[in-house]
Amino acid sequence: MKKIKLTITGCLGRMGQQLIKSSKKTKNFKVVSITESRTIKKRILGLQPQLNSKNAFKNTNVIIDFTVPKCTLEVLKIASKLKKRVVIGTTGFSKKEENLIKKYSRKIPILKAGNMSLGVNLLMYLTEVTSRSLNNNFLSKVFETHHKLKKDHPSGTALMLGKGIAIGKKKDLYKLMGKKYLNKKSFPYSKKINFNSVRKGSVIGKHEVSFSSGKEIVSLNHEAFDRALFAEGALSAARWIKGKRPGLYSMRNVLNFK
Repeated sequence: MKKIKLTITGCLGRMGQQLIKSSKKTKNFKVVSITESRTIKKRILGLQPQLNSKNAFKNTNVIIDFTVPKCTLEVLKIASKLKKRVVIGTTGFSKKEENLIKKYSRKIPILKAGNMSLGVNLLMYLTEVTSRSLNNNFLSKVFETHHKLKKDHPSGTALMLGKGIAIGKKKDLYKLMGKKYLNKKSFPYSKKINFNSVRKGSVIGKHEVSFSSGKEIVSLNHEAFDRALFAEGALSAARWIKGKRPGLYSMRNVLNFK
């Protein structure tokens, strides 16, 4: 089997470095370029970092991007011109930026996921089912914890779960979005979806969705212990998207969740 040529952006980041390590452990991939937002002279795991450019992307099959929204849109602009496939694990996009990603997906295949983990994507599916089953008899909220260096809040995964609640109710997430708390010990249920984000220590990721009727509470949760699982999910996404037509895909397509 011919190896899939990869470009990994944000190579200095935690996920960038994990992706390089994980891709070197499998025979299916070959990292042909890595990029950063600034010039780096030293090599990283044997590779010389470049700036995002046509030259950096020209020999790749799939670009995997775990960076920040501004960088991701820069990557998509170049990738769309070169007709390269892109896997996006970046989070924190505005509604306007989400629409730009949809626009680019008309030209190239893009797989975007707020979380690449099998368990989290199963959690989102279960959140949809639970929300649909409980309907308006229960109020809901989303709680998440990440390491102290994570900047965006709520996390992309928390927003995914919020979207799962909204889908279950057949409503738009933006219309159901409630208050966004940061580092609160407790926070209330609401007719809308409230979020609480905690940033502390080196926590990789904890997420919980709760539904309450006032008489009982139903909770769904997931905890990640190893960042490698996100890299493995992203590599599975890169393998899956290689032969796909232009469009906007998610991990549910990769995992074949109905």
